[in-house]
Amino acid sequence: MTEEISLRGAELCLSYHGTPVVEDGRITLRPGHVTALVGPNGSGKSTLLRALSRLHRPDSGAVTLGDGADALTLSARDFACRVTLLAQSRPTPGGVCVRDVVGYGRHPYRRRWRAADPDGADHVERAMRLTGVTRMADRPVDELSGGELQRVWLATCLAQDTGVLLLDEPTTFLDLRYQVELLDLVRDLADEHGVAIGVVLHDLNQAAEIADHVVLLHQGRIRADGPPAEVLTEDLLTETYGIRIEVSHDPRTGTVTTRPIGRHSRTVPATT
Repeated sequence: MTEEISLRGAELCLSYHGTPVVEDGRITLRPGHVTALVGPNGSGKSTLLRALSRLHRPDSGAVTLGDGADALTLSARDFACRVTLLAQSRPTPGGVCVRDVVGYGRHPYRRRWRAADPDGADHVERAMRLTGVTRMADRPVDELSGGELQRVWLATCLAQDTGVLLLDEPTTFLDLRYQVELLDLVRDLADEHGVAIGVVLHDLNQAAEIADHVVLLHQGRIRADGPPAEVLTEDLLTETYGIRIEVSHDPRTGTVTTRPIGRHSRTVPATT
């Protein structure tokens, strides 16, 4: 059963080869909540997510888990039982079937010499079912399309059965149907299983639809954070992205919808 746990980054300063990328990054992922990281390319979203996953060591600041433990001092195995990341890209293993790749997510639960993992098979089957890849379980992953492979990697993360799930642009390569189904699954994991989720998204409307909390980054700093309706405003988005962005609110649901306005954007004539 997934353990409900929070993950927190405090005062994180992150760099590549001495060049600052994120300054004073502050973010908390809470059980049962979806936090979306949005912002222009190069704003530090993925780097901040990688720091939370221990793939990018901070120059300063702290990453802690819900009980206050320093996440950077946990063993790789213990950390992987609590936190998992779906990265933007992963090497595709040749000649390995989907079921076995999804089974990689159970590695943290196996001790030396691939000791028994009593619950492993059930978690693998559940993960494949949730992501819709069961029918391709015996196919080699190097024969799959980009969208199919993306769902397999998500299944691998779900098989890991962690309390914190980090997703870096998870809708990449997916057609419209699977984008919607993946985001529905993200919401279900938070609502029904108490998973703390951090997700990098470029689509502002997707972020508004599924997130409880939005973090808007710009040039390595957090420009705003809070509920979608407070962060995804016309003034903030227009300033951050450098293009006019219109924002509307559904009067029934309160959901925010954004619309970037380009030179050739069509206007809808007013009705009388």
